[in-house]
Amino acid sequence: MFNRFMAKIWCGSGERSKRASKGHFVVYVGDHRGGDDDQDVMKRFEVPTSYLKNPIFKQLLEKAAEEYGFHSEKGIVLPCSESSFQQHLDFIAKRS
Repeated sequence: MFNRFMAKIWCGSGERSKRASKGHFVVYVGDHRGGDDDQDVMKRFEVPTSYLKNPIFKQLLEKAAEEYGFHSEKGIVLPCSESSFQQHLDFIAKRS
């Protein structure tokens, strides 16, 4: 079940589609310097909307609001590295 669930989380550069799949939303993680787009090294993830109820994910969203505010041209940007975010996803998926 874990592998099937994790397969639903799509990750990419964001070039494929601007719109998330049904039942998912998009977040960006990685190196966000706040300057020109050329300086950003960020990865796009499609995350199931069910994660919005998870306390760990809620904390990530609160940190994002504190660090970046509620307005970002890129969408939801989470203040963590890609590897750290992947660890959070793995942890949440195992407990879902």
